[in-house]
Amino acid sequence: MITESRRRAFLDAMQIATWLPRAELPFAAPSRPGLLQFVKPESAPASVVELDQAPAQPAPSMPPAITASPAAAASPAADAVRAVMPRIVMPEPKKTATKARDVESSAAEQKVTVPPPRFALQLLRAGNCLLLVELPTGESFQSRDPAYLLLKDMLRAAKLPDKPQQVGDGEPIRWPLLHRGSLEQGAEAARDYVQGVVAAELEGTGCACVWLVGLPALRFAGEVEEDACYRELHIEGIGHALAMPGLEQLMEQPDSKVALWKAMRRSMSRWVTGL
Repeated sequence: MITESRRRAFLDAMQIATWLPRAELPFAAPSRPGLLQFVKPESAPASVVELDQAPAQPAPSMPPAITASPAAAASPAADAVRAVMPRIVMPEPKKTATKARDVESSAAEQKVTVPPPRFALQLLRAGNCLLLVELPTGESFQSRDPAYLLLKDMLRAAKLPDKPQQVGDGEPIRWPLLHRGSLEQGAEAARDYVQGVVAAELEGTGCACVWLVGLPALRFAGEVEEDACYRELHIEGIGHALAMPGLEQLMEQPDSKVALWKAMRRSMSRWVTGL
């Protein structure tokens, strides 16, 4: 409800001199007694003719807008009304909850189940070096495998024994561990597992350098990608490591053997002299 002063300003702006509310208004001044007197109309209203069928009632129409005259619009009272009339601001719809739901639904749609990584690594020992080698076929090396023959050539070039010994029970490190079950087998779990196996072997018998051969060895033991090849790394919990491309890549790209030989020569003193 509005106050009496504001109500009178509205009425003056609409050029309404006399008015009578239907109900008692709060904060309103008392009505004058003369306004409440009933005046009997001079002529009786026209009689109502009853029809057999009542005509259809027209749809209710909007009340006509009250248009003030130019004089009233320019009057001081109208200026006062416009000055005191509060500006009506439609409240904006609350979008916070709706926006949050939209973001959640969009994130759920974009969330794609990433399958666990799949690889097989063989842990070998050759002299003062530990070798973590990707198995190209996923199975243990055989004596006549081309990849195994290449590995033996690399060991001879590095002045290491060309008959690497299998570590532990000789079984490759395979991932995923389980094909079923609720065990977490994502990339982070695979990295923890591979690093744990290598660190456990180093605790028993240390080494001067770890060869990381192949992308799975680089990614899950060294936490690096393929662009780190031909470089020496220092891995926390493992120590010094030499990053190498996979055996299959070396066979398919002979030029990569040149870069590998240069990297091996830079690090050879580490496992030959122990420096």
